Amino acid sequence: MTDNQREWQRARDELVREIKALGFPEELGIGIAKQMGSPKAMNRMIGYLYNVRPQSAELIVDEMLAICSDIERWREKKASEEANARINDIINNGLL
Repeated sequence: MTDNQREWQRARDELVREIKALGFPEELGIGIAKQMGSPKAMNRMIGYLYNVRPQSAELIVDEMLAICSDIERWREKKASEEANARINDIINNGLL
């Protein structure tokens, strides 16, 4: 197992453990972990669970959706910045 795989597994296991500690089923934790997309996102969710201690599955899912939305907005912003940089390069230096 690579270091990257270990990091994913650790974050997934910790997320599932934290959700179970709040009294929710393990399946909810597994489903949330699958949707998060990265260890960093899972760690952000773990921080939310630890600090807020939500009392309903709906609040957990709502936060998951908010985190995923933030990540998607960040990706779109980075793609836009990269496209803008390419356009500026073409404007400043021509096509060749």
